Amino acid sequence: MNKYKKKSKRKWFLIFLVFVAFVYVNNSSLLATPKNDSPILLAHRGLAQTFSLEGVENDTCTAQRIYEPEHPFLENTIPSMEAAFQAGADIVEFDIKPTKDGQFAVFHDWTLDCRTNGQGMAKDYTMAELKELDVGYGYTADQGKTYPFRGKGVGLMPSMDEVLTHFPDKSFLIHIKSNDPAEGVQLAEYLAKLPEERLNQLTVYGGDEPIASLKESLPQVRVMSMATLKAGLIPYILIGWTGYVPESLQHTQLHIPEKIAPWLWGFPNRFQNRMDQADTRVIIVGGDGSDFSSGFDSLEDVQRLPASYTGGIWTNRIDRIAPIYNRNR
Repeated sequence: MNKYKKKSKRKWFLIFLVFVAFVYVNNSSLLATPKNDSPILLAHRGLAQTFSLEGVENDTCTAQRIYEPEHPFLENTIPSMEAAFQAGADIVEFDIKPTKDGQFAVFHDWTLDCRTNGQGMAKDYTMAELKELDVGYGYTADQGKTYPFRGKGVGLMPSMDEVLTHFPDKSFLIHIKSNDPAEGVQLAEYLAKLPEERLNQLTVYGGDEPIASLKESLPQVRVMSMATLKAGLIPYILIGWTGYVPESLQHTQLHIPEKIAPWLWGFPNRFQNRMDQADTRVIIVGGDGSDFSSGFDSLEDVQRLPASYTGGIWTNRIDRIAPIYNRNR
């Protein structure tokens, strides 16, 4: 009986070792297809003024806490996007808000009061009225002693149509800032008029409800929301060790915090291969996921990434990050 038990234990121990070996090899770089590509660089809001993220909440006026300006560009404006692409960005992210006359303004904040000389919400104004505002009005790096961009941002708030027309061959990540499903429907109606090759250059992310309504109307568009992120990553965490990629991870986008990424099966090389085969774009953002605006904004930040990483990098300082990859254009 003792001999039988010993043999049985040995047998199960060997099975366990084989299982561990399989999981290790199947998710290691040994089976990864090598890529010589450099990472995709995603410029958050173009080339913009940056600020401390410490203590930032949904209603924090970030224009009132910027660092001393190192460049003249303001977020979500055509000049800031031009500067980002010229610096070497592959994709530029911008935020949209519906207007009173059925357009989308490119603007980040819930209200106009912080960043501009206007008041209220973008939806209470026509696009022409929003054009009259100064989007540089509220910026200060010294608690209101000086306002270095005041008077320089009049007319710089673009419509989404202006942006896409101005950059006909560039890739964008469009951010729906609300959780209103009607905004997803409105955006889907706009995007449906674009040719397929243009749609392939656009990705949309935002609240669960508008993203769901947009995806229902335009299933071919690459999207991301917290719901799609969970729907894809949870099953992958459970069974991704086998190499299986769930249907929910096909043709989508993932924003993965750097502190979570190492826990994904096969990260970075094998995981990236699987996502490439699924036509899914991987973007690494800074931190632990508590603030998805946190990016890789310095050489020290980039050095935390695996040397072989070839996915996307989220940055608020494309002017600093692109030269690291010799991407200045």
